[in-house]
Amino acid sequence: MVRSVPKAYNIRMGRNTKQEKLNWQGKGFSFFQNTACEYFPCHAGVDAADFNCLFCFCPLHHREDCGGAFYLLADGTKDCSACTFPHARDSYGEVLAKLNRFMVS
Repeated sequence: MVRSVPKAYNIRMGRNTKQEKLNWQGKGFSFFQNTACEYFPCHAGVDAADFNCLFCFCPLHHREDCGGAFYLLADGTKDCSACTFPHARDSYGEVLAKLNRFMVS
């Protein structure tokens, strides 16, 4: 089964307002790279200079409505190998917004 995901989720997130971006964009805590990792970059589709390793294990993985591109394998396992959502430099704000919405609901 393939989930239909808006194109914006695959490479760059453009959903944050300017106010939200001011709170985190360009700050050191919103971006991290481990270029020494043997798997770097672990997903195709994000430029290596913008590949964010901060969410190496996606904190939204357990959610069906995570916002990323994933497939369900025959055994029901969620395969996120085609997802770049948490790894794009500009996705930090959207990941945190989603986590906040999930915690409140």
